[in-house]
Amino acid sequence: MELNEHGNSSGLDQEKLIILLSSPLSAFIIFSNLFIIIGIVFNKKLHNTANYFFLSLLFADFFTGVLLPCIPRMRFNKNLGYYGCFLAFISPNFFFLSFLANLLMVHYEKYLCIIYPLHYRNIWVHRCVPFSLFMAWTLPLAFACLPMLGWNNWNASYTCSYKQVLTNEYIYLETYGIVIPSILAMSFITVKLLSVARKQLNQIKKLHRSVQREAATELEHQMDLRFAKCIAIFSLTFLICWVPYIALLQVSVLAMEKYEISLWIVLTLTCVGSGSAAIIPVILGLSHRQYTELWRNLWKKYCQSCCKQRANSSIHHKVTSKEETLESTNCG
Repeated sequence: MELNEHGNSSGLDQEKLIILLSSPLSAFIIFSNLFIIIGIVFNKKLHNTANYFFLSLLFADFFTGVLLPCIPRMRFNKNLGYYGCFLAFISPNFFFLSFLANLLMVHYEKYLCIIYPLHYRNIWVHRCVPFSLFMAWTLPLAFACLPMLGWNNWNASYTCSYKQVLTNEYIYLETYGIVIPSILAMSFITVKLLSVARKQLNQIKKLHRSVQREAATELEHQMDLRFAKCIAIFSLTFLICWVPYIALLQVSVLAMEKYEISLWIVLTLTCVGSGSAAIIPVILGLSHRQYTELWRNLWKKYCQSCCKQRANSSIHHKVTSKEETLESTNCG
C-alpha cells in the first residue's frame, strides 16, 4: 500500500484526488473553528468551565484541519531524514489524538454536569481545569512520540514510510486500545444523557398534566419534537461522522495485513473519514446558539446601519426632489 510521491503518473492523479477531497474539508474545518473560537473568546458570558473544555477542543480540531491534507499523504513514501520523517508522521497523529482526547473530555464533563449536578463543583474535572486540559494534550503527545523514543522499524537504508515509523503493534494498540474505545465511550455517554433527558421529560409532562389536568398540550408536543430532533442529530452525526472513520480504521488494518485493497479506496476513505470525524466539533459549535451570538449581534448591527443609511438616503432624495420642484415652479 505504499507509493513514491513522484513515482509515476498515477501518483499525480492520486495527489489530485487528495487535494480535491481534503482541501475543501480542511478549509471548512479551519474557518468554522475560527468562527466559533472568536464567538466564544469575545463573549464574556461564555467564560466558564464547560466552554474552556470546548475551546480546547476547537483548537485541537483547528490544528487537525490544518494537517488534514497530510493524513492521506502518510501512505506515500517520502525522501526525508530521520527527524523529518518522524515529524511528518507523528504530527498528524498527535493532533488527531489530541482532538479525540479533548472531544472525550467535553463529553465526560457534560456527563458529570448532568448526572451529578449537586456535586459537580467538587469533582476534580471542575476544580482542576488547567490540569484536565494539560492531561488532554500531554497524554496524546506522549503516545504519539513513542515511535521516536524507540518503538519503530527505522532502517536508514530504506525510504521514509509509515512502516518504518509506526509498527504493527503500535497501530493495533492505537486503533483497538484507544480510538475505537474512545468512540464507543462517547457514544455511550450520549445515549446515557439522552435517556436521562427522556426521564426528565416524562417527569415534566406528568407535573404539567397534574397542574393543567388536560391531555397533551402544544408545549408537550414541542418538548417531544425537540427530544426527537436530539435523537435524530445524534444518529445522523454517528452515521455521517463516525461510521466512515471506523470504516477507515478497519480498511487500514486490512491493508496493513496485506489484503488486496485498492490504494484509491484507501485514499478516498482516509480523506473522507478523517474529515468527517473532524467536523463533529463544528456541528456541536454551530448548533449552540450562544457560540454564534456575537456574530448574530454584529450582523443585526450591520443590517440596522444599512437600513438607516438607506432611510437617510431616501429622505435626502425626497428633500432634494421637493427643492427642485419648488425651484422649477418659482422660475415658472
